[in-house]
Amino acid sequence: MSAAAVSHPTPQRKKAPTRARRRLGPPATQPLPPGLPRAWYEDHNRRLKAMRLAIVLLDSGNYLPQQATNRRIRSVASRIGIHRPSAVTCRAVRSLLA
Repeated sequence: MSAAAVSHPTPQRKKAPTRARRRLGPPATQPLPPGLPRAWYEDHNRRLKAMRLAIVLLDSGNYLPQQATNRRIRSVASRIGIHRPSAVTCRAVRSLLA
């Protein structure tokens, strides 16, 4: 028999475990814990908003707190569909950039 006529079984490779596909967009949210004072929820949401705005500013090339004026932060917020941030939130954005 010729070498081409002999068929050898090919070894079966073990399949690598499948990894979960990474979702695009914001991560899934979980409900906030009940029973905390209202100020805690306000601070928490303010920090989340400031973080979102800081990320967008960094992506657009504004790396220094001096570049992030209230006007620029508010224009970025309106561009990405976030409510107009207060002066306190704008300060929080600048502190994240520092």
